[in-house]
Amino acid sequence: MDVPSRLGGKCDQIGNSQSRWPRARSFSHRNMRSVLVAAFLAMASVANGQSTGAGSATEAGQGTPSDIKNYAPVLSAFGQLLQHLKENVQLPPERTQSQLLPLLPDSTVFYIGLPNYGEASHQALTLFHQELAQDSELKKFWEHGAIAAQAPKIEEYMEKFYELSQYLGDEIVLSAAVGEGRKEPAVLLLAKTRKPGAKSLLEQWTKEISKSPAVVRVFDPEELSTTKTAEREEKLTILVRPDFLLGSLNLETLRWFNAELDRKGSGFVTTQFGRRIEQAYEGGATAVGAIDLQRILTLVPKGADASPTTLLQRTGFGEMRYLVWRHKTVSGRASSEAELTFTGARHGVASWLASPGTLGGLDFVSPGAVMVVSARLKKPAEMFDDIKDLATASNPNAMAALPQMEQALHMSLRDDLLSQLAGEFTVELESASPSTPQWRTIFRINNPERLQAALSKVLAIQHIGMQQVEQDGIIYYDIQVPSPQKATEFSYAFLDGYLILGSSQAAVTEAIRLHHSGGSLAKSPKFLESLPPAPLSEVSALVYEDASALMAFQLRQASRELASLMPQGSNEKGSGEKNTVVMCAYGDESALREASVNQSVDVSAVLVMAAIAIPNLMRARNAAHDSSAVASIRTVNTAQATYSATYPERGFARDLASLGPDPNGVNKASAAHAGIIDQSLGNSECTAGKWCTKSGFQFTIKALCVAQQCTEYAALATPVDPNSGTRSFCSTSDGVIRMKFGPPLTAPISAAECRKWTRLPQ
Repeated sequence: MDVPSRLGGKCDQIGNSQSRWPRARSFSHRNMRSVLVAAFLAMASVANGQSTGAGSATEAGQGTPSDIKNYAPVLSAFGQLLQHLKENVQLPPERTQSQLLPLLPDSTVFYIGLPNYGEASHQALTLFHQELAQDSELKKFWEHGAIAAQAPKIEEYMEKFYELSQYLGDEIVLSAAVGEGRKEPAVLLLAKTRKPGAKSLLEQWTKEISKSPAVVRVFDPEELSTTKTAEREEKLTILVRPDFLLGSLNLETLRWFNAELDRKGSGFVTTQFGRRIEQAYEGGATAVGAIDLQRILTLVPKGADASPTTLLQRTGFGEMRYLVWRHKTVSGRASSEAELTFTGARHGVASWLASPGTLGGLDFVSPGAVMVVSARLKKPAEMFDDIKDLATASNPNAMAALPQMEQALHMSLRDDLLSQLAGEFTVELESASPSTPQWRTIFRINNPERLQAALSKVLAIQHIGMQQVEQDGIIYYDIQVPSPQKATEFSYAFLDGYLILGSSQAAVTEAIRLHHSGGSLAKSPKFLESLPPAPLSEVSALVYEDASALMAFQLRQASRELASLMPQGSNEKGSGEKNTVVMCAYGDESALREASVNQSVDVSAVLVMAAIAIPNLMRARNAAHDSSAVASIRTVNTAQATYSATYPERGFARDLASLGPDPNGVNKASAAHAGIIDQSLGNSECTAGKWCTKSGFQFTIKALCVAQQCTEYAALATPVDPNSGTRSFCSTSDGVIRMKFGPPLTAPISAAECRKWTRLPQ
């Protein structure tokens, strides 16, 4: 079994020869276009949210339709807009150095350098206006209903952002410095000024947004020197110089930083931290961030125990030095890289990620997997020793029960069980379906016979049954764990130095077939193409996601209607085009590194952004469901009053079917089918204890009857599922509607229980 070495190599390539970078899953330069679309959606969400009240059916249909499918054309339009942004918006070029970095104070402990995105945002807004002119659905959404009042403000904010950006240089730096006699970190903003006029513009904006004392103060150098400092004053303070724009949260910090700039020193780039940030720009980067963790740790107040044996020191993370990350483009794809360095060799928990090597467990994984996590760790027995050390450091008796447990099992947890695991593991989620999740976990092992003996002992002590089935020369062990609700079943088998554990025997059999046939994820061309380009090498860990399938699952959790709008092919089985995310991690002697690449964002991503940025859609839909349910309960109350007056010998109806029409189409009313409510609520199948479904809610009646006469009832409405609502409603013969927050109910309630609920405000 030989997993292709380029499996890790492509990940490892990202970076320069001096520092082997790994990729962080965070904001990327290319995703700026996606953020622009999300901004439109998010601000539209605010506008819709402001106009959505208690949620009457009429209100829900105005500007925020209760049927999310009404937004399908709009979401499609935003997807097309995103595609046009990707193709036409020109983002700032990568930088090989920062002109602002040398200007920072020597005491800087935090740094983030970003390009000036003003021109890109202006291009995006121009394209948006073009789409509005060409797409009637998008124009209708933007210019009508609740969003219409906010749309001009949204465009104004983007125009102002662009206007200010024209006065600034190509890069903007946010940093923080410590020491220098200050009790709090000095937060600093720095940018070059491109032309005069920034001060007037900022002052004008401040007047527009400030009806009370200004929340932003703007100075020139002369005003800064003569202005008095108010005690404990915390306001954004901006200094506009002919050469730079500076910002801070108080005047004293701004004065101090202004004086530092006047000295025209470049001491920061001579420090080790400054030089490390300079290295991050080598080879080109669009954004760079860094934290001097070692210096920050020295500022943390020490407790009573100031010795090196503190908890943080024991984990090994007390020796962190720098965390540095950068964003760039590799072969046309967004790339993000991160490196956590230590002052010495990693130890303790910080050393658990092993050095790079072959991830053989991937050879048992399906190419249609939704998510895969695979890693090479330190020997589990040694990790167990680290855990014991940490646990007993603060509580010497933390592991006191372990010897008794091992005596009962007649085995050593460390020597008989954990020592048989080699440290490599792979977890695969093949299906994200909540009803029937399909998963596999693969462990590399040292001795299958000893491990099986240890597992048999543990299962026997726990009275868990195990059956052995032999198929094609392989023994499958089927386990069933008893449970009050539903027994949990899984299977495992041993093959070629690996333990393959799965959600079923079929899942284990399929993993073995993939291993033998060469059809696994490790050898899938699509998977290998999704890896970051790099020279051939190996990795310590890898995370793989089929983002499209995960998006579909997440959307179904939020809204079935919105999930139905997903493009075909975005499913758990991996059919159709995939939007994959791959992250590689590396464990070096004194560093942890990570590198990942995201594929381009597609319409699926727009839908996810919509699910996040327009939560009012779901709230409006649920508000409409609630309103409809309350109206239906009122209908039942009226019908019950009519029924009891019409059939006094029966009293109240014992179920919804009795209030509804005759299923045989007979127009004549009877006590069995009074015909007082329509088919949608009074279906003939909605007999006692059964449910009628209408507008996202289930309805039923529980009556209190003696012989044939019912003297009381409780009408209940509860959501079909958690996505349909968060409240249930009920009412009794008193006609008062009550409600209760919580998950959907599964059984009718009595009139006495209903009266304990909270009265619904009228």
